[in-house]
Amino acid sequence: MTGAELADIYRDYIACLNRQDWPALGQFVHETVDHNSRPLGLAGYRAMLEQDFREIPDLRFDIELLISEPPNIAARLKFDCTPIGTFLGLAVNGRRVSFCENVFYEFRDGKIRQVWSVIDKAAIEAQL
Repeated sequence: MTGAELADIYRDYIACLNRQDWPALGQFVHETVDHNSRPLGLAGYRAMLEQDFREIPDLRFDIELLISEPPNIAARLKFDCTPIGTFLGLAVNGRRVSFCENVFYEFRDGKIRQVWSVIDKAAIEAQL
């Protein structure tokens, strides 16, 4: 798979998340996916994402930077949203916040197998 092909798959994955098309998630995410070294599996990963959307109803993933070097993707995702309660241990309570997530993915068999994610919590704290 070329870097451009992998980037296209990743963009389709992000579009799937933004549509909240949970039945299609398995097209992009490996059955044995790990998130930050925690083995979640596809069902656990889906549950984590569904919870994110419950806690942040206007959640939208925007790709700010994307680097594709198969089998890996590195992305900087930008968020501008209003979490309804506590988010990352911070009492956001419906205030609009903007922040980024730096995330790395490892693909296997054309699907996301490993995810390593770091959210810029300091940016959120500065806005509160």
